[in-house]
Amino acid sequence: MNRPNLIRRLTLGLCALLAAETAVLALDAVFAPDMGRAQRSSPVALDRNGAWLRALPVEDGRWRVRADLKRTDPTFLKRLTAVEDARFRLHLGVDPLAVVRAAAGNAAAGGVVSGGSTITMQTARLLEPRPRTLVSKVIEAIRAVQLETRLSKDEILALYLTLAPYGGNLEGVRAASLSYFGHEPESLTAGEQALLIALPQAPEARRPDRRPQAARRARAAVLAKMVDAGVLSAQAADEAGAEPLPEARAAFPGLAWHAAGRLAANAPRAQATVHTTLDAGLQARLEELAREAVAQQGPQTSTAVVVIEVKTRAVRAAVGSAGLDRPGGWVDMTRALRSPGSALKPFVYALAFDEGLAAPDTKLQDAALRFGDYQPENFDHAFHGEVTVREALTNSLNVPAVSTLDKIGPEVFQARLENAGVRLVRPKVQTRGAGLALALGGAGITLQDLAVLYSALADDGVAKPLAWTMDDAARRPGQGGRRLVRADAARQVLDILRETPTPVGRTPGPLLSRGPRVAYKTGTSYGFRDAVAVGTAGGYVVAVWTGRADGGARGGLTGRDAAAPLLFDVFDAISAPSRAPSPIAPRGAPKALKTLQATGAGPSLIFPPDGSTVQMAADRGFVLAARGEGLRWYVEGQALEPEPVSGRVVWTPPSPGFYSLSVVDAEGREARAKVRVRG
Repeated sequence: MNRPNLIRRLTLGLCALLAAETAVLALDAVFAPDMGRAQRSSPVALDRNGAWLRALPVEDGRWRVRADLKRTDPTFLKRLTAVEDARFRLHLGVDPLAVVRAAAGNAAAGGVVSGGSTITMQTARLLEPRPRTLVSKVIEAIRAVQLETRLSKDEILALYLTLAPYGGNLEGVRAASLSYFGHEPESLTAGEQALLIALPQAPEARRPDRRPQAARRARAAVLAKMVDAGVLSAQAADEAGAEPLPEARAAFPGLAWHAAGRLAANAPRAQATVHTTLDAGLQARLEELAREAVAQQGPQTSTAVVVIEVKTRAVRAAVGSAGLDRPGGWVDMTRALRSPGSALKPFVYALAFDEGLAAPDTKLQDAALRFGDYQPENFDHAFHGEVTVREALTNSLNVPAVSTLDKIGPEVFQARLENAGVRLVRPKVQTRGAGLALALGGAGITLQDLAVLYSALADDGVAKPLAWTMDDAARRPGQGGRRLVRADAARQVLDILRETPTPVGRTPGPLLSRGPRVAYKTGTSYGFRDAVAVGTAGGYVVAVWTGRADGGARGGLTGRDAAAPLLFDVFDAISAPSRAPSPIAPRGAPKALKTLQATGAGPSLIFPPDGSTVQMAADRGFVLAARGEGLRWYVEGQALEPEPVSGRVVWTPPSPGFYSLSVVDAEGREARAKVRVRG
């Protein structure tokens, strides 16, 4: 053959080869594998240390949890490939030796006993399920080659362990390990490994919780293959075969149900796992504390708790309700708009300090004052005359707080809070601008936003958004945030709040030598609908709410009685480090706090207290309040009936004078009070 013809033929051959390659690449691009199922996996929320909090199912309620080879037992991965696909690391998607061996075995048996499928081919079948036919097998082989050109071996193995069926609605080795064994597949016994290898080949026929005998036989067969492959000793196989099978599926973890579910739902689709700032151990303790707390407050009561690490603004715990079995338990009450009661008063005084309008020892008048058509009253319906800002805030007096807000301007107050990233929502029926009732809880705010505000107080007056993921927490210390008030104003308010009397049964703050000295404030909304307590100590902020999720009224449960004890229990649970108290100048205690009242058995009067003097208002009565179960009220021996809707007991004195009140609980125990009513 002459040289020109040879060159021409070589050129044509190269062109044909190039055309073939181009055609193959074009077909591969046009008929690419459908990776849709691989991209739809159950989003998982993990705590700050990687502990499982909660996952969400995918289509048809299936649990398809994405596999993580770095957190999967390496001996399991080694034994899986040894049993299912010994040359997995060597072939290009199809193992010719396995195909020949399977064909010979099927011919000898006179039927199909082995398919010769590699792990890559099985993955292709899981991505695009088809009937078990010869044509489907050819398509799976082509798809396997396509997968090998797109993914690494580890990526293919992880994809297989994500999509493999394990019975019922379980897909993936992580979902199976959690459901059957109660733990992640980071460490598996030989028996557990064998069961997880056997199940995907016949998931329904071998389910250990429904067909234990079939599961035991399948596990034994896999253990024998492990021995034959040299990855397990015969003695270890015998011991593994004696392991008990799981008798039932365990429920997936569901800590921080509301917050973890929201964060998992918002996880990036490609990532499917979000590392939250929550602490699973603390979360579990607080959920139990929440259930115990509301058990004493009636069957309709729920609660919510938020714990913030001040330095990073990381949310360490978020209890959205007292349990899904409680009324309204599915509602995340940390995000619900509720009245804060008096919990915003510290910020009224903080702004007054910031603007030079007042100082902690500035004297204010606690007297009957009218602001246009608004006339506030104190909770005890009594006035205390001249008081300092310190005394007014410590005793949560209403009139001084409203007077101070009037000097600041309610619009300015609301704008300053909104500039810090906190939203106040006024009732829809109110069409005018922000009013003075803001100081007493006349606008809705979420518990999370209250935590933002108190975190600003604890951080020298700088407000920052809460961090819910570890990535956000890592960036938060370097962010400037927005200044709410000057540092000295924030510190002055905290110094006052540390003097707030502790709940009944707690050691007063000045007597504490160890443990956190809590600076806190409580709040109670109209009709006792919401009881709030928010405080800071030891580098943490804790916000607590109790009430009814439907906003219904509750008789006599105040922030101090219903929320503050749980607040202190939470600080005990997080073991907040102690903080040296500021020196306290000697001065007389407020009149209501001169004597520490002991709490005995039976009902306990809250309002009016024994020996108090209350001011009558025209055509208005007093809402009576006490702690106890099945309470009945009497004035001068005459029974008072509760209101039919709210359940409140309202007493309207017929005239000024001295009265004897008593309250009797369901067991017949009685508490009495002598009260003077002024006209």
